[in-house]
Amino acid sequence: MVDIKHNIDSILREIDGRNCTLIAVSKTKPNELIQEAYNSGQIHFGENKVQELAGKYEILPKDIKWHMIGHLQRNKVKYIAPFVHLIHSVDSERLLKAIDKEARKAGRVIDCLLQVHIAEESTKFGFDEEELLSLLHSDEFANLKNINIKGLMGMATFTEDQEQIRREFSGLKKLFDKIKNGVSVDNISMDELSMGMSGDYMIALECGSTMIRVGSSIFGERNYA
Repeated sequence: MVDIKHNIDSILREIDGRNCTLIAVSKTKPNELIQEAYNSGQIHFGENKVQELAGKYEILPKDIKWHMIGHLQRNKVKYIAPFVHLIHSVDSERLLKAIDKEARKAGRVIDCLLQVHIAEESTKFGFDEEELLSLLHSDEFANLKNINIKGLMGMATFTEDQEQIRREFSGLKKLFDKIKNGVSVDNISMDELSMGMSGDYMIALECGSTMIRVGSSIFGERNYA
């Protein structure tokens, strides 16, 4: 039996004083377990599928802050635009424009993180540094009035090599600082750096993460059934 409250409290002790938000990754988890985590004081939850996220939003407490952390298709933005707290996985200019359009329809400004490809695996999504900086300096980007770029998100290579993970996270922090100090546009605030999951969040914290996305260390191993 997984003790969700104990697991959350343990992680909160580890990140205490580090100015970091714990996002409980609740993908594939039933509503009862999410409610249990919520009852323990957890209000930030991360999902990676739009249909699952929208369904849970309808049923679970309305003050939950829902984070979209998985790959997001443009044609599905409309289902989460009215309520999503933060989209972590913005990996293209076209997606950013789709979010801006749906946010405008919903009468909102949607907070987003730009996903940067920092891992060696080609399976992970995200911008590279050159195309990201080019986008942020463009007039087209400045005209997107219904999005606010809160920062960056990245996923390290799935490896046992902690030095490689540290290099990848440190590189993302360097890019984050470069944008924070060098790009001055109304729709960029740059105060969140989302990096670190169950297996590597302590390294991410050392490298300056302000958001960690933790699933199995809270809820137990993932259920793909």
